[in-house]
Amino acid sequence: MSPTTPSHRRHAAKVAAAAAAVVVACYVVGAVVLDGVVLHRLTSEADGRIAAQLVSAGQLNLGSTTTPGTPVGRSGGDLDDAPLFLWRVLPSGEAQPLTAGSPTLPRRQWSAQPVTVNLGASPFRLDAVRSGRDWLVAGQSVAEISRVRSVLLVPELIFGIVLALAAFGGALVVGLRASAPLDLIRRRQAEFTADASHELRTPLTVVEAEVDLALRRTRTPEEYEAVLQRIAGEGRRLRRIVEDLLWLARADDGPAEAASERVDVAAVVAACTERFQAVAAREGVLLTFHGEGEPRCPIPAQPEWIDRLSGVLLDNACKYAGDGGQVEVTVHSAGGRVRLRVDDSGPGIPPEEWATVFDRFHRATSDSKGAGLGLAIADSVVRMTGGSWSIGRAPIGGARMEVWWRRVADRRSPSGGRDARTGGSGTDAGPATDATGRLPGDGRSKGAVSATP
Repeated sequence: MSPTTPSHRRHAAKVAAAAAAVVVACYVVGAVVLDGVVLHRLTSEADGRIAAQLVSAGQLNLGSTTTPGTPVGRSGGDLDDAPLFLWRVLPSGEAQPLTAGSPTLPRRQWSAQPVTVNLGASPFRLDAVRSGRDWLVAGQSVAEISRVRSVLLVPELIFGIVLALAAFGGALVVGLRASAPLDLIRRRQAEFTADASHELRTPLTVVEAEVDLALRRTRTPEEYEAVLQRIAGEGRRLRRIVEDLLWLARADDGPAEAASERVDVAAVVAACTERFQAVAAREGVLLTFHGEGEPRCPIPAQPEWIDRLSGVLLDNACKYAGDGGQVEVTVHSAGGRVRLRVDDSGPGIPPEEWATVFDRFHRATSDSKGAGLGLAIADSVVRMTGGSWSIGRAPIGGARMEVWWRRVADRRSPSGGRDARTGGSGTDAGPATDATGRLPGDGRSKGAVSATP
């Protein structure tokens, strides 16, 4: 489980307490209902026996003669074994026992409804019927019902306490585990916001400083032109950062239409490599492309995604290969897999940085001109297309960045040409562009993305 903050633990404890309270409340309601059902059934059974005794006594037409009975308190412990007693209540209110050992019956108004009355120290269930001008009363001790209630309450109380503790502990563990990713996301979002604010603040500070210096004194047209060019450069940098952030935000939503697309990786990467020849020439780098295995390399992706990924990798490779270096781009398709490999002759990526190389705003060097978003964008493309990364040392001395995907069935256009999503009929056809001729999400030129490994 991820480390948690004190506020996170307090929130999880509150949620766990609320969940435990709900569980205990439901348990109490269930226990009350169960006890009520059990006690009601026992009471109803006692009322049935008393009513049967009254019917039997009425049929015997008992007078004032008493019949043998069992004294109170000598029952065997079950409610069914409790003795039944009979009384005849005269119009004067005097109660005459008809069963030996009957307790004293208090004076009261009688009706043909069962009632519970305390006779001495024991609760009795009593019922009465008219017998001429008199009342015939029958009763049975229900002390056993009270004992049953006590017997039920003790285990229910113990189980309720255990249930409350278990519910709280379980809810707390689940709450901590469930909310830990949210807490991590919140902290990462705060870090991302701070880093983005810093990246945006830097070019804005440069623009403000340039304007202040330009306004301090009158300058020549050439000096004003130089200031405007520097401001324009910072504006372009701002635009690239904003567009990269927007691209990452869209990528985080996980576009659902990726699986319905098919793109030929070899065609897109070959076109991107061709466009980067000018960048490589400016850096003094020899840039080559090699296609290996099957001629077509379809994977489920959108063409602009693969172009963006290729642009990031080529931009980094050309930047770090150095003057006189070389960059080798290879697309290999065989065995149901498609591999994109970019090797450069630069200093390479230290193994200790492999775990953080795709973090947003991560830079390998402090003098990098990029914002550190390129490889984060590349990683988003790889994740959205179901690919996997491999980072290592290139045979030519620098870094090796490799991505592989599972190859999918080729879907050709009705005319028999290459995949309709990539357009054209050869590897020189580039990916789709937007209405302005620029690849979606790119801030400089097609495929050129600022990033550092």
